[in-house]
Amino acid sequence: MFPSTVFSERNVLPKPRPIVIVANRLPVQRVGDRLVENAGGLVTALVPALKTRGGAWVGWSGSSQTAARSFKYENFRIQPVQISDAEIEGFYHQLSNRTLWPLYHDAIRTPEFDHSWWRPYVVVNHRFAKATASVAPRNGLVWIHDYHLQLVPAMLRAMRPDLRIGFFLHVPFPPEELFAWLPWRERILEGLLGADVVGFQTQASARNFSRAAREYSPAEGSDSELQFDRRRIKVATYPISIDFNWFADAAATPEAIHDATQLRRQMGATRKILLSVDRLDYTKGIDLRLLAFEALLKRRRALANECVFIQIASPSREPVHEYAQMRIRIEQLVGRINGEFSEPGKVAVHYFRRGFTREQLAPYYRAADVMIVTPLRDGMNLVAKEFVATRSDYSGVLVLSEFAGAAREMRQAIIVNPRNIEGMADAFETALKMPKRDARHRMAILRTVVRRHDVFEWADDFLRALAG
Repeated sequence: MFPSTVFSERNVLPKPRPIVIVANRLPVQRVGDRLVENAGGLVTALVPALKTRGGAWVGWSGSSQTAARSFKYENFRIQPVQISDAEIEGFYHQLSNRTLWPLYHDAIRTPEFDHSWWRPYVVVNHRFAKATASVAPRNGLVWIHDYHLQLVPAMLRAMRPDLRIGFFLHVPFPPEELFAWLPWRERILEGLLGADVVGFQTQASARNFSRAAREYSPAEGSDSELQFDRRRIKVATYPISIDFNWFADAAATPEAIHDATQLRRQMGATRKILLSVDRLDYTKGIDLRLLAFEALLKRRRALANECVFIQIASPSREPVHEYAQMRIRIEQLVGRINGEFSEPGKVAVHYFRRGFTREQLAPYYRAADVMIVTPLRDGMNLVAKEFVATRSDYSGVLVLSEFAGAAREMRQAIIVNPRNIEGMADAFETALKMPKRDARHRMAILRTVVRRHDVFEWADDFLRALAG
């Protein structure tokens, strides 16, 4: 006879609780008659959890035309939130992207504060909260994401005090002296303090939030735990990551190997490839890294027949004047560098201003000798981790900005200050000339770090904290 403890209730694993994900965008879109999952780390991490646990995803379709009817997808519900054209302008393009985005990125560009933008931000946040309250199960788990929806936690708690509410900020949280610029700082802090768990990419961001909350709201406590409205709020760091195995496998397919070989042949078989992949955004420092590459060539510490720079820049917010100006500057720099340093059949800089899928990027990652990731400010930067995941032969060198959240984990990269042009040029030269043995040692450590902490562990860590 088996011991009775084998069948006791304490040995039966509890069924995972359903979760509701609340994000600016939905995880799927209709393409003809089919539903296609959107690319991106958040979808990659959380859709499998929703398929297993059940629950719902609340978000915006990206269009004002789509009817806001919910529907079933796999094992969970999709709950669209309707946003009008006028609300898209005020909530998304203006308050989110012209006030919060630059402010949260250390005011690299001066934020704009227009009081007419605040109302649509409040209205849309309330609509998200109401939609979430309608689909969340009793005593359920709700995980809200990013700077677009900072008022939702408190609004949702007022509607559904039974819920466990988490919030994760994907961008940096600014120092309190910058956050103090916000005319609505108290409202945003009290919105975030509606959560039970507030998560950040780095310890610096978590600390900045806790200090701002103690300074500009009635919250009290420490950097890791706040007391507000007779509740305890956990403040912690949960650095996001990638699907390591997907990128490792994608770069190892026969198609990726063939395309990478072809790319190297097209660039010049003996030339080393420096690669950058970014959204076309002023926070990414694209112009400064081009100036650093120009400085490298000017000092003749590298020649165009020895190396080539590939910059992939996905278009972003092009109707905005500042972004249009930035695009013009980058294109002028590319033209100047090519005009001065290119040789017949050997272009110094290849510039692609278009989006690439993950599958299309894999051969570029595989072909590159040096990956250059030098944002002026970034919450994390997953491109650095994607590159590392593709380096199954442990080759390649990563040059990484000290102002990217990933720099806290990826210490075997060559860490640079992206505002130091000469220092970056030195780093490029070091990367190009690094002995293979040293490069392999660094890459082996980097791969271990990224493999151990992938995007699924990130999601599990946060959900465990949220479940309490």
